[in-house]
Amino acid sequence: MAAYIPETVVDFAYLGAAILFIYALKAMASPRTARVGNAIGAVGMLVAIVATLLVLEIIDWKWIVVGLIAGTAIGAVVAYTVKMTAMPQMVALLNGFGGLASGLVALVEVYGGGTTTESSAEFLVIAGISTLIGWLTFTGSLVAFAKLQEVVIGGRPIVFPFQKLVNFAMLALAAALIALLAYLPDFPHVIIPLILVAAVIGVLFVIPIGGADMPVVISLLNSYSGLAAAATGFLLKNNGLIISGALVGASGIILTRLMCQAMNRSLLNVLFAAVGQVRAGEQKERPPVKRYSAEDAAIVMEGSQLVVIVPGYGMAVAQAQHVVKELADLLTARGIEVKYAIHPVAGRMPGHMNVLLAEANVPYDQLYTMEQINPEMERAGVALVIGANDVINPAARTDKGSPIYGMPIIDADKARTLMIIKRSLSPGFAGVDNDLFYADKTMMLFGDAKAMVSDIVAALKAG
Repeated sequence: MAAYIPETVVDFAYLGAAILFIYALKAMASPRTARVGNAIGAVGMLVAIVATLLVLEIIDWKWIVVGLIAGTAIGAVVAYTVKMTAMPQMVALLNGFGGLASGLVALVEVYGGGTTTESSAEFLVIAGISTLIGWLTFTGSLVAFAKLQEVVIGGRPIVFPFQKLVNFAMLALAAALIALLAYLPDFPHVIIPLILVAAVIGVLFVIPIGGADMPVVISLLNSYSGLAAAATGFLLKNNGLIISGALVGASGIILTRLMCQAMNRSLLNVLFAAVGQVRAGEQKERPPVKRYSAEDAAIVMEGSQLVVIVPGYGMAVAQAQHVVKELADLLTARGIEVKYAIHPVAGRMPGHMNVLLAEANVPYDQLYTMEQINPEMERAGVALVIGANDVINPAARTDKGSPIYGMPIIDADKARTLMIIKRSLSPGFAGVDNDLFYADKTMMLFGDAKAMVSDIVAALKAG
């Protein structure tokens, strides 16, 4: 079996890769060590890939080198060219490609063109599971990508009558096809309809989920891609793939659970509640909103002792993180304390705001979680909300009919003055209006986040 290196060496290589993966996951839990953790994880993956390709004699080592160079070049180009605001979309695609790879490997193995020659019922059931998870992850990730790009009706949920019943019927059909695949080992063509059913399930799974729940969906699809890889590892009897897939799947599930807890919702509610639908008859009469200028904002900020910045997706879209950092530096230079309040589901993927602020070299010790910042909000002179809506909406505390009721929020309304930078009064991704827009203590600063913060910076410098 092992023409280039002994199999025991490969086992040790997998063990070393697994240790590197675990250490990488631990390091990536903190912004301070995330970059190092990412590099360690990449080294672990390189070790596992090289060991696998050499021992299984899949292709000549020269082509392995060619593949490494090509893959590294593509990855480097993507890393340097994709905008930070497009990272959620890129993660969605990467999840999808992981699922597609697992599905294609299972297809090849079932037709006998791979590295194994088995056709037992157990082998075919595992192949069926890998096919189901892999292909639903692929199509589900493509839909998530389309929603994040807002090419699907602005990313809002798509629902139709008897949708849940159809979903369960498709899952039951997939289970029946997996059983049939194992029952008819000499008829591998059963895997073709299974692929089609799995692809439809992926689409049906994601279309009813609104943009506000995208961080949870991205995390869940990441978990699915790991589970598909682990199933493929059992298919190929590859310990390295089993370990890495299990780690990705487990970490994704844990993160999904944490995200659901942050919204005080169950996973089933996230998947089936279709939060973000535009409901007719929910508009109510509102008082007129007074517009404030950047000069007004600068004057109020100069009189504050503590300014809390609440970043949201609007800041990401405007690429305003660098000028926000400049604003914070100006305030700090004048003896004003500045803190950033990071809600766990702010943005469109887990950790999105932390990554954006790290790109602008915002000091880690200025980043505060929701639990850390809320007790300090009453002493804040200003809460500056930039493109965030749902994570500060008090309807989550008071309106039992609201789809976000029960979700813990950042208590921006407890600051003495609330400044909200938005392009309009339109609701956020949850589709819920916000009473804070009309509150007496609120200063609405309408406009592009980057342009408005730049104007505030200019006003401070001029003053």
